[in-house]
Amino acid sequence: MNFSELQRRLIAHLRTLVQSGDTIERDLARITGISQPHMHNVINGKKFLSLEMADQVLVQLHLDLLDFIEPAELLAWEDRR
Repeated sequence: MNFSELQRRLIAHLRTLVQSGDTIERDLARITGISQPHMHNVINGKKFLSLEMADQVLVQLHLDLLDFIEPAELLAWEDRR
């Protein structure tokens, strides 16, 4: 697991929130401090989130990186240690 994969999962989560109608891009942009055009491009896979932006999204949506890691992945990581 690397940052790129975690970022991909975070973006997929944001896309799901918008597609399901749970939120809209404009609201995501507003609460995270990211411009709406940039958020639109992130959700549509044209741009990425910087580490700082990803952090802001996680904080504002009350998420943790562990929310994007499957239990089996954690067990495999523990086994490697």
